[in-house]
Amino acid sequence: MNQTVLHKGEQGTPTIIIQQPGRRLLLMFLLFALAFSLMLNLGLLASVGDLTSDTNTPNEKFHSGDSLADAKIARIEANFMIMNPYTDRIIKAIKKAAKDDEVKGVLLVIDSPGGLVSDSHEIYHQIKILSEKKPVFVQMKGIAASGGYYIAMGAGPDAPVYVEPTTWTGSIGVIVPRYNATELADKIGVKADSLATGPLKDTLNPLKEMSPRERQVWDAIIQDSFDRFLSVIAENRPNLNLEQVRELATGQVYTANQAIKNGLADEISFEEDSLTKLKEKLGLKTVKVINYTYPLSLTESLLSVTARQPEINIDPFSKILEASTPRAMYLFGSQHGLKSDSY
Repeated sequence: MNQTVLHKGEQGTPTIIIQQPGRRLLLMFLLFALAFSLMLNLGLLASVGDLTSDTNTPNEKFHSGDSLADAKIARIEANFMIMNPYTDRIIKAIKKAAKDDEVKGVLLVIDSPGGLVSDSHEIYHQIKILSEKKPVFVQMKGIAASGGYYIAMGAGPDAPVYVEPTTWTGSIGVIVPRYNATELADKIGVKADSLATGPLKDTLNPLKEMSPRERQVWDAIIQDSFDRFLSVIAENRPNLNLEQVRELATGQVYTANQAIKNGLADEISFEEDSLTKLKEKLGLKTVKVINYTYPLSLTESLLSVTARQPEINIDPFSKILEASTPRAMYLFGSQHGLKSDSY
């Protein structure tokens, strides 16, 4: 219905204004449609931008030294949990350093607790290829444990491994995080009743106990990854044999002094000193030290504010179901808070 409102004009003459609620609804709808269209177009723009630009291609950025020098030392930094998208990005940086004739040597700077077994080995493999072309020195920062130590071995048996006085390293071992939510399931009346084609298809289901056969299967799987870790260290630390490495591989994290004493690292050195030693190794008087940076995709740029917000109101059941996907990790520390049955 129309609404009639009386107003007095300038001469005191009543003015009749008829308000139509339908127009207000139409205006609100149009504003909503405009906002939706804007969001949709921003989303499409971000998608097209991400498809047409290689945002994972590393850019070269001056770090220190002589900015006019032709010879370069590439500083490749692994300061993340070893998993994607960081794995792909560091591999691109490694390959770029390998192809750049002006890069004469590489300082691999590690500050990582490790991560996925497969990703750790991929990075190790690429560093190994790089070290066959150019000298690679290793600089460990606050923590270079488990997968962080694994990738350091890619620098090769002739590469020095430097630690800072407060570095933690080691933690040699494998973990497959697993939630054991059987007691919780009993309390709330939930039980596992999966439809599977074989007795091992539903393995690591957090809503049921592991059978002896399942545990035997997973013991063999993680032992394979563990043996590979031991071999990688023995092959790249000339002062350690396989049995000595095995004795150190209790999962323990070592301080800098303990790591040097046990042959896992060579000496205490800060990054600027390690760069000087690499420069001397290369016989360079002047050198430009560079970093590799990774531009944000358009999507990341648009969502950067949201992405920085802490995760809240986590659904515990989603976490439990997610945990049923096995992830073998070379990792120092635990990635879950519920009662676990980890290796």
